[in-house]
Amino acid sequence: MSSLPYPFLRETFLNALEESGSACSESGWDPIHLTLEDGETSCFMPLYLKDHSMGEYVFDHAWANAYHQNGLEYYPKLVTAVPFTPSTGTRLRSNTAMSQQHCRQIVDEVINIAEDTHASSWHILFPEDNDLKLFDDPRLLKRTGVQYHWLNKDYQCFNDYLAGMTSRKRKMIKKERDEIKKQNIEVDVLLGPEISKEIWQLFYQLYERTYAKRNGTRGYLTQEFFERIATTMPEQIAMSVANQNGRPIACALYLFDSHSLYGRYWGSLGEFPFLHFELCYYRGIELAIKMGLQRYDAGAQGEHKLVRGFEPIKTHSLHWIRHPEFRKAIARFLDEENLAIDSHITQASEMLPFKQS
Repeated sequence: MSSLPYPFLRETFLNALEESGSACSESGWDPIHLTLEDGETSCFMPLYLKDHSMGEYVFDHAWANAYHQNGLEYYPKLVTAVPFTPSTGTRLRSNTAMSQQHCRQIVDEVINIAEDTHASSWHILFPEDNDLKLFDDPRLLKRTGVQYHWLNKDYQCFNDYLAGMTSRKRKMIKKERDEIKKQNIEVDVLLGPEISKEIWQLFYQLYERTYAKRNGTRGYLTQEFFERIATTMPEQIAMSVANQNGRPIACALYLFDSHSLYGRYWGSLGEFPFLHFELCYYRGIELAIKMGLQRYDAGAQGEHKLVRGFEPIKTHSLHWIRHPEFRKAIARFLDEENLAIDSHITQASEMLPFKQS
């Protein structure tokens, strides 16, 4: 596989979000992206001015409520993130290696923007480890979270993966997959150029159906967004399509780069036992093994991933808080929360289904 970049920071992906009306001023994501030019270095960093906290997956509603209770305004705030995308990756798109000095310049500039826009705070969400090192700045508070990722331990096939599990968990997964066959369901895994316009249309219907069923709302993303990425970056897209008696009934969408597979959205026409696990977990694992990818990030939340071999992984965010007293209070809260996350990861790791070596 030729080298593929982190898909969510590609210009084509962000343009699709913004030009489709998914992430724009009207939806509360006002793009004011930052570009740093320093000698031969040219760096882009996404930056949005926001008047709400939806679509971020790093939850600060309690912070906003505390501001409100004390007669202060939490919004607007500044956010460096990929809208609606809780996937760890770089938040800097640069033509050369970045330095801590470059990032100090970025922090200075964002604080100036915060002054001009009366923003209460700035939040860098889901940065990768290298970004954390670059943004090692005393003005930024560090926060941790947890997700569950599948890690490729040189597996050659799905059965290699199962072989490392306890007998009980291995039988559970095989039984779940057998139930798919008993329902006369067959699954095709399609790469981007193989996905027809009709399948994309069905996928969007199922995406909207999932949101309507879950919380009675429409999805964040418009149909135009999916149409745009289908045509502008098909080389980094795959989709599992489940068919029952020749009729498509469910879809799951993935994006990928040279290192990782990212499970993003799924939907089905009805209730089919274990189909969610088949499309969103097992087919993704098989695809990652086939493509030689090291990690499968199947999305936020879902502790039920643990018993299927998805390991607890720390996620990170960085926060600049303008108000000095609230900064102190939030720093104390984060110290306690970070300890709780460490404890949770230790306990969760004990629930993994793998044999003890």
